[in-house]
Amino acid sequence: MPTVEMERRQVVIIGAGPSGAIAAALLKRKGHDVLVIERQYFPRFSIGESLLSHCLDFVEEAGMLDAVNAAGFQLKNGAAFAWGERYSAFDFGDTFSHGKPTTFQVQRADFDKLLADQAALQGVEIRYGEAIVSVDVDRAKPQLGVRREDGSEYAIEADFMLDASGYGRVLPRLLDLEAPSNFPVRQAVFTHIEDHIDSPTFEREKILITTHPTQRDIWFWTIPFSNGRCSVGVVAAAEHYEGRMENLDECLRGFIAETPSLAGVLSNAVWDTPARTIGGYSANVKTLHGPGFALLGNAAEFLDPVFSSGVTIAMRSASMAAGVLHRQLQGESVDWQTEFAEPLKRGVDTFRCYVEGWYAGTFQDVIYHEGGSADIRRMISSILAGYAWDERNPFVSEAKRRLRMLSEICASDAS
Repeated sequence: MPTVEMERRQVVIIGAGPSGAIAAALLKRKGHDVLVIERQYFPRFSIGESLLSHCLDFVEEAGMLDAVNAAGFQLKNGAAFAWGERYSAFDFGDTFSHGKPTTFQVQRADFDKLLADQAALQGVEIRYGEAIVSVDVDRAKPQLGVRREDGSEYAIEADFMLDASGYGRVLPRLLDLEAPSNFPVRQAVFTHIEDHIDSPTFEREKILITTHPTQRDIWFWTIPFSNGRCSVGVVAAAEHYEGRMENLDECLRGFIAETPSLAGVLSNAVWDTPARTIGGYSANVKTLHGPGFALLGNAAEFLDPVFSSGVTIAMRSASMAAGVLHRQLQGESVDWQTEFAEPLKRGVDTFRCYVEGWYAGTFQDVIYHEGGSADIRRMISSILAGYAWDERNPFVSEAKRRLRMLSEICASDAS
């Protein structure tokens, strides 16, 4: 048997996307040896373009905020919702949590490359075009098998691994950690367009979420970029796509045509990019950590794109894991379950409550309710801005009970 080249590193991070770049920079800034292995080359396309305000807290923590502010991305100051004649907007500058008042809407190819480049400028080593093909955690230190583009392989022994591979879900696949999601299977069809939006009611500084006029479990995103383009997509359960999927462009535009308010906003659009689709994206795992590893962001769990929570959860998990791992590498005794998994899950479960409420219609009733308490709107706006871990907010600490009570009030007012 040929001798396998062996390398020894302190921390290996799988994936150079937002969670990987943030975690790598945070650990490097603490003086640790960090190696990132990334299968693709950047820039590369990724979905999930509308950031929440809480994301920028972690970008700032990683020393990357000045670069992001200077990049020319589309400013985002909130979220708008439309259903027929109803319209409801939430301002991230008016929230219970008093977080960052604005964030950005980004083309992820550019944004992800910017973060990875910023991590590299801070001294993080990133190897592109290399794939993790095996992992062994049944030894004193975990060992990874890596394959280069030319087919040659080598091994890395690490003190610890962080999986930031996103939808690739490298360690869940290799360690049999996959678990079924309790969300129904849904599918998204999406594209980028030259939008030419001139509607006076459209706010370019907000993501627009549009509910289908008759099928309330079908919704659309419209995410404007700073270069006159938009990301546009529809999300629906599998049965709504029957007979539509042979031509994705016709599928997407057909759903939009059924939705007059959105069709009007996009009436001048140039549809110049073939539509894509992604389905069955909701995912879960048996555990968020194990001997010598932890899972970040979408590598662990992905809920649904409706409130753009994916990148926020990814960055939050990166920050939390980097803090616990730094202490562990310093020789402290840490508990990954109580210090990482459980507090991370509390915020994820908050998002889950409102995602479930969206598809059940109860949260839509709240969103589209006319009038109501300004204080309650601020609490909801905090969650929409990403502050799902702020347990001072009653709609975080008592999410299910508060949403149920509020939806009942809205239903009573409507009747």
